[in-house]
Amino acid sequence: MSAERRVPGAEGPQGRSPGPGGCSGPSGSGQCPPSAMPAPWILPRWRANVAAAVLCYINLLNYMNWFIIAGVLLDVQKFFQISDGNAGLLQTVFIGCLLLSAPVFGYLGDRHSRKATLSFGILLWSGAGLSSSFISPRYSWLFFLSRGAVGIGTASYSTIAPTILGDLFVRDQRIRVLAIFYIFIPVGSGLGYVLGSAVTALTGSWHWALRVMPCLEAMALILLIVLVPDPPRGAAEKQGEVAMGGLRSSWCEDVRYLGRNWSFLWSTLGVTAMAFVTGALGFWAPKFLFEARVVHGLQQPCFQEPCSSQDSLIFGALTVVTGIVGVILGAEVSRRYKRVNLRAEPLICASSLLAAAPCLYLALVLAPTTFSVSYVFLAFGELLLSCNWALIADILLDPDLGASQEPSSCLLAACTVQHGARGTQSSLVIGWELS
Repeated sequence: MSAERRVPGAEGPQGRSPGPGGCSGPSGSGQCPPSAMPAPWILPRWRANVAAAVLCYINLLNYMNWFIIAGVLLDVQKFFQISDGNAGLLQTVFIGCLLLSAPVFGYLGDRHSRKATLSFGILLWSGAGLSSSFISPRYSWLFFLSRGAVGIGTASYSTIAPTILGDLFVRDQRIRVLAIFYIFIPVGSGLGYVLGSAVTALTGSWHWALRVMPCLEAMALILLIVLVPDPPRGAAEKQGEVAMGGLRSSWCEDVRYLGRNWSFLWSTLGVTAMAFVTGALGFWAPKFLFEARVVHGLQQPCFQEPCSSQDSLIFGALTVVTGIVGVILGAEVSRRYKRVNLRAEPLICASSLLAAAPCLYLALVLAPTTFSVSYVFLAFGELLLSCNWALIADILLDPDLGASQEPSSCLLAACTVQHGARGTQSSLVIGWELS
């Protein structure tokens, strides 16, 4: 898959021409010395663009899987007789399995084939999602386990896929590609609500929403295997040079290294806070809006499935639009502001999240009294949250920023760092950050 070749005209050490075997020796024997350097890894631009398009498509499906259940949560609760408390446990199982498995996939992604690991994750989450649509109401615990398996599968993709993009593109190209890649987080989340509610409305059963996704995921797996290369670590930064893996450190050494990187530690706490907000908002917002509509007398309570999907459709469309605008806005403002301030990314993250907090608070408080105004503040809150996605990954993947520098002075809420971690450990870094 990778377009790997040697640079023509290269000479052996001390000016001798390569021997018959392709390496220079004392008498042209062709035997390579132990320190022989591998050829540079070169990938045509169009191949990198095609690979990025495939990874963006899979990211879309990844986040559709995250939130497809939220779009039909009322129907799932009626079918399995699940209370609101147990519905929250459903999401807790999903996030808990994702949390525990993300660092593991990060470790594997830095030491083994990333394509093989991604393929395993896609097979796991699609298989678990499909099988969960056939579970009987008597075995609701199996449905909880299936959501945990989906969480493990999605952790592999969310952890490893950005590192492949980081090894295919550099500098401004990388921030643009990551911005497009992370646009599909809110777009996929919104389409998850839309697909779940639309399929339920068409078929009269929420189960079919989980049966449509594996067809799209099978196509994604084929495209991944055929069109996406597995570049050496740091390949984009070394185009035209030798891409070398270097000595590989152990998992314990990686963890000790990250434990001394105060910027990374503060970043992890910040991302945890942001994930708490976005996860709760994404899972409960459609149900909250439905019940607020019932309070206003605009909707009848749901006593049997299928329940009304109007709010899932509206919230899904709102998430798609604000997500696209927010990711593009955050990336573009960062790109321009970084010309005059190298700390542009953490400052933009901090200011956007601080502005999002009162918007989301007002959206919740005003929903029982002013329903339309609540939607307006909800839209602004989602837009401001979406400004962060591409900036977080770009900082963590930046190989020019070392952990030896001082910790970031940005706010904890910035959920990002002024100085990134070592490029050779980017999968592990994102895995810990994700968890």
